[in-house]
Amino acid sequence: MSGRRSRNKGKRGELSAARALSEVLGVPARRGQQFSGIEGKDVVVEIPGLHVEVKRTEKLSLYPAVEQAARDAKPDEVPLVLHRRNAKPWLVILNLEDLMKLVRAIDHGTQTVPEGGD
Repeated sequence: MSGRRSRNKGKRGELSAARALSEVLGVPARRGQQFSGIEGKDVVVEIPGLHVEVKRTEKLSLYPAVEQAARDAKPDEVPLVLHRRNAKPWLVILNLEDLMKLVRAIDHGTQTVPEGGD
């Protein structure tokens, strides 16, 4: 796959992942702006404490993907990987030890978002 096609697939994957997270969590999510150096996250979710790495590929190197998310996450963030193959649903991958931190972050983040997103 050429560099441009690969970047476009990555961009489409990040946009799709942001939409899916927004639908599931009920909070705004958008593609990060890592290309401009502003943010290092693939997807920015309006829930503090999450670091989302998106992998839109047919063959995922699981542990390197999780290690990348952990390396890029800030110390107070839960690193998670969203992965999807063609014609398959999105999967969320994280270390088991981070599961309760993820639940607490989601619970706290969704409680502080006003009704209607205002």
